[in-house]
Amino acid sequence: MQPRWGEDLKSIGAKGKGGYVAAGGGGIGAGSRGMEVEALLRNGTEALHLNLGVVEIEMLSRYYSELLRWSAKMNLIGKKQKPEQIIENHFLDSLMLLPILQRPGCSLLDVGTGAGFPGLVCKVASPEMELVLVEPRLKRVSFLRHIQRSLKLESVSIYAERIENLNFTKIRCSHVTGRAVAEIGEFVAMIGPVLDENTTVVCMKGPKWRQELDEAAQLLADFSLELEGVVERRLPFSDAPRAILTFRRSAS
Repeated sequence: MQPRWGEDLKSIGAKGKGGYVAAGGGGIGAGSRGMEVEALLRNGTEALHLNLGVVEIEMLSRYYSELLRWSAKMNLIGKKQKPEQIIENHFLDSLMLLPILQRPGCSLLDVGTGAGFPGLVCKVASPEMELVLVEPRLKRVSFLRHIQRSLKLESVSIYAERIENLNFTKIRCSHVTGRAVAEIGEFVAMIGPVLDENTTVVCMKGPKWRQELDEAAQLLADFSLELEGVVERRLPFSDAPRAILTFRRSAS
């Protein structure tokens, strides 16, 4: 099924609140965790009209399991989140980028990726995509490399550096994104050296995206970036609003 980007997912999200959480409405037990996580991933991606196969769902379920295991030793995600919250806030939120990224020759630079959101999650679902991850915190870099090895993901480069210290001459990607890294204007200034006329900047935002866009007007103009499109969607379980903004260099 092809993604339908113009569709309002409010009704689907409302259904998800009652029908897409773990059986019994509680946490996931150890014995059934894998099956329940796969069900959450399957139901969530179907609600978002994303076509993931059995293999991709299984790989994301393994990713989830390793995320929990490593999070017991380091700060990868917020504490005391229910399984459906982790799946929605990190995995499904990341996968919302797929309709933008699933095209021939796509390559993605993910700045401040943390535990691999959104870049590494999208790589699982779109294995042909080349991926560059930038993350300065070494413990998180160790986790990223572990996931890459465990899931046998190819064409993934991981840089354990701050974005301002990176040698951009070796990095050219068709798309650049960063999740919860900075507001639009600050993010554009941060990634300025990597931008050229073929780069699409992808900003993942919440309900205050219009305010951020207004405040970023001068910096966008300084880098000759124009708003190419805005896609507003809702997460399928909580009905929380999301906006994906894309920017390109102006022809002039």
